[in-house]
Amino acid sequence: MGNLTIIALTCLDPHLHTPMYFFLCNLSFLDISSTSVTLPKLLDILLRNGQRISAGGCFTQVYFFVCLTVEEFFIISVMGYDRYVAVCHPLHYNVIMNQRLCLLLAIGSWMLGFLEPVTHTILLSHFSYCGSNEINHFFCDTSALLKLSCTSTSNMDHLNYIMSGLVMVPTFLFTLTSYVYIISTILKIRSAEGRRKAFSTCSSHLIVVLLLYGTLTFLYVRPISMQSMEQNKLFALMYNVIIPLFNPIIYTLKNKQVKEAIRKQLPRIAREMKKSLREV
Repeated sequence: MGNLTIIALTCLDPHLHTPMYFFLCNLSFLDISSTSVTLPKLLDILLRNGQRISAGGCFTQVYFFVCLTVEEFFIISVMGYDRYVAVCHPLHYNVIMNQRLCLLLAIGSWMLGFLEPVTHTILLSHFSYCGSNEINHFFCDTSALLKLSCTSTSNMDHLNYIMSGLVMVPTFLFTLTSYVYIISTILKIRSAEGRRKAFSTCSSHLIVVLLLYGTLTFLYVRPISMQSMEQNKLFALMYNVIIPLFNPIIYTLKNKQVKEAIRKQLPRIAREMKKSLREV
């Protein structure tokens, strides 16, 4: 509901038709999508004891989970670049972050997200699985599937490192570089009020960056042989539930523009809902 609210407000309020909220809208849609990949099955297990999943369904879940995880790295990195331009080049912000560039960055992020996990999923689906067919997880996570495999996991270990090298490390370094320039620019601002305002535009994104990279580094960058399934399930639950829940809270808690948009748009949304209910 929090992510849907951000998407609805961004569409309805003209004051939120800016690059920052366009990318935030993408992140909210991404959070809704990622939870939709894993949590319905968890609810099925808890409420109906639906503990079966087909092989095709399992590998489909793996593909979309990895796809949306990779996409999140790119979107978070793009949002960091947006904040860099806003703080370091405020007078040229509207020229640099024009509509065409924003669309290209968003489309490119989604395309790379959908392409990257293809090799990962194909390799995983060609492994041999023997013995128990019980997946020790609440969704088809790569680490849980590899525990059931008779095939050597060294290839998947290498692929995970390659994926980190091609996606996680460059996006992290790009975001880190953006924040080095941002902090350097903020420190040059003479007034304390000016520094506070400049930092407040980036603080929400910085918290999300720390949560995302901290969780996923612990979850996937370690060698498979060193991974504990109980720890993996705990951190996977945090990534799948806690972060998508906190993202809209983090971005709206101290955001005056969003609070003002909620104050203006909620009565309108309530009227539309009442109208729809009468028609039904």
